[in-house]
Amino acid sequence: MSRPGTTARTSPQAGRTPRHLSSHAHLLQDVSQAPAPPGRSRRGRPDAIVVPATRPPSSLRGIIEVAAALETEIIVLGSRQTQVEQVAKRIGRVPGVRGLVVHVPEGYRLPLADLRTSHRTFAAVSGGRISDLSVKRNLGLLLARLRGWQKIVFVDDDITVSSEALARVAAQLDRRRIAGMRCPTFADNSVFCHARRLAGLPQDVFLTGAVLGVNCTDLPLPYFPDIYNEDWFFFADAAAHHQLATVGRAKQAVYQPFAEPARAGHEEFGDVLAEGLYTLLQDLTSVDVTQPGHFARRLGAAATERHWTSFIDDRRDELARTSKLLVEFDDPNHRNDVADALKSLSAADERYTDAFDPITTTRCAEFLDAWADDLDTWNTVYPRTNSVTLLEDAMKFLRIETWAKVR
Repeated sequence: MSRPGTTARTSPQAGRTPRHLSSHAHLLQDVSQAPAPPGRSRRGRPDAIVVPATRPPSSLRGIIEVAAALETEIIVLGSRQTQVEQVAKRIGRVPGVRGLVVHVPEGYRLPLADLRTSHRTFAAVSGGRISDLSVKRNLGLLLARLRGWQKIVFVDDDITVSSEALARVAAQLDRRRIAGMRCPTFADNSVFCHARRLAGLPQDVFLTGAVLGVNCTDLPLPYFPDIYNEDWFFFADAAAHHQLATVGRAKQAVYQPFAEPARAGHEEFGDVLAEGLYTLLQDLTSVDVTQPGHFARRLGAAATERHWTSFIDDRRDELARTSKLLVEFDDPNHRNDVADALKSLSAADERYTDAFDPITTTRCAEFLDAWADDLDTWNTVYPRTNSVTLLEDAMKFLRIETWAKVR
């Protein structure tokens, strides 16, 4: 077996051409050695665990048990295979668990002015990408505001995590806006980064929205734009100011990243945007983030046309280099993976040559401009969203028609 490698790039250097970084760990504040809160401590108990879900109810068994152990409410925001009645029954079978199950219909829109980042133009640049993950996470933030919750923890429905780990995340939110976990096994990476790893290139994992705690009373609060890597945009200002805390590791369910080549194409725009922006974060540590949209505009100003031209050129070089290494990769146990990975990398590269909606420097700049405007919109609505006494009123405000309260 032959697995070629290369020297890891771990931090950007001023004055150099922007390149893909194998790790962004220098932007994290590792608090994994901080002592855990005492058992059943209020510090370690989030007000709610919010689960954006699409899988069958059986996938929620573990996180329901974690909610029971922490004596906290579980909020399931479901679509596709996650049916309200079935999930409510499963929650009801676990003694002592309180829950809310919400059906998020296809095409659901938040009760605020249209967000520019959700425009079909950017979906087209992402190869027709369709996802309701960002809207579910923003829905969770609004629900927290309506219910008067301070601390919530997002947990995806393919994550295994202990109650102690979530307690540690919640405890960090007493003095931080955002804290979360990393998922190194199975690695929480884009298809491109999985291909790099398969080719023997160094590739780290960063903090993820899959396990992410948020102090919803620490305003102004960011939001999740409708793009792949929406979590990286959500905590970009925290990362720039080295206030993004990683508490430890969680486990993501195994999946086949190369099974559908189109997936890489759907991810490419968001991945190149996020990776390109994160090469600039170390130079923005003095930015005042108390003004909504200001950080995004400063970051957008730093991401010049020259920056995007250079980074896109490097990205396509990396796609080609990874493909070349995979072609040379001699391991019969991974032959099918290599063939599928090559198709995925080709699908990603095609996003730059699409005749109708290619990834360009102009589209990158337009998205950043839309992101800054949306932050202003979000932070006009969010602070003025007051808590309500009745859950029915919260559902009416959110325009949710199908939901079920458990206990």
